[in-house]
Amino acid sequence: MTTVVNDTGVGPLLRGWREQRRLSQLELALRADSSARHISFVETGRSRPSEEMVLRLAEHLDVPVRERNALLLAAGYAPRYEESPLDAPRLETLRAGIEQLLQGYEPYPALVVDGSYTVVAANRGIGLLLDGLPEHLLTPPLNAMRITLHPEGLAPRIRNLPEWRGHLLHQMERQIGLARSESLRALYAEVTAYPPPPGSVDDDEVGAPGPEEVYPYFALPLRIEHDGRVLSFVSSISTFNTPLDVTVAELAIETFLPADPETVAYLQSLPPLSG
Repeated sequence: MTTVVNDTGVGPLLRGWREQRRLSQLELALRADSSARHISFVETGRSRPSEEMVLRLAEHLDVPVRERNALLLAAGYAPRYEESPLDAPRLETLRAGIEQLLQGYEPYPALVVDGSYTVVAANRGIGLLLDGLPEHLLTPPLNAMRITLHPEGLAPRIRNLPEWRGHLLHQMERQIGLARSESLRALYAEVTAYPPPPGSVDDDEVGAPGPEEVYPYFALPLRIEHDGRVLSFVSSISTFNTPLDVTVAELAIETFLPADPETVAYLQSLPPLSG
């Protein structure tokens, strides 16, 4: 995910973020302890904001860390946030903590993705769900959205595919609204264009549980077939608090919690997962 800084300056970029967040100049000024006049001058290029002001406005506009660097560059300042490779020595503690978290969650599935849903780490519970998928979907770099929604991926196994697909696409739409990522837009265009899995029927005919499948779930479950049975999970996504590195800011840890006693019993009955 590469940010391209154009030559329009920081003012139009800030105005674009403000309009995207649907804030008036006055509303942004009140939040940032400034004035509407000063915000107007910054946006039109009549006033050059200080580095502190750029960062303050970016914070109140909820600008992603990567794009905050772009704003600083456009204003003539050095980037504030590093972008470290995930295998960088300075992230060794982070990698170790993630690995411990993923292993500790087994046998339940858990994975870590970056801002484009590329899988950067996963535990053996995820491997259990991916068993039997075609090699072309499992060739690195794995993409969580592609694996889930591809007609040769997990999609044919998901019993409530229309609901789960709608949830994932809405999640991507929200992320696209927060971050200006061309790679994410391209991925969204790709997965929305996938045809229905072979043998599937119309969306309004799929996904609603039959009388024997009524479930009192507390959140939308992922109901997925595995080895002749249906497993049910609800997912939780965690990010890092106040990240100071672009790479870390774009990481998300997704864990899948069993949503019914049958899924718990089945996963607990499995022999220890092998690597």
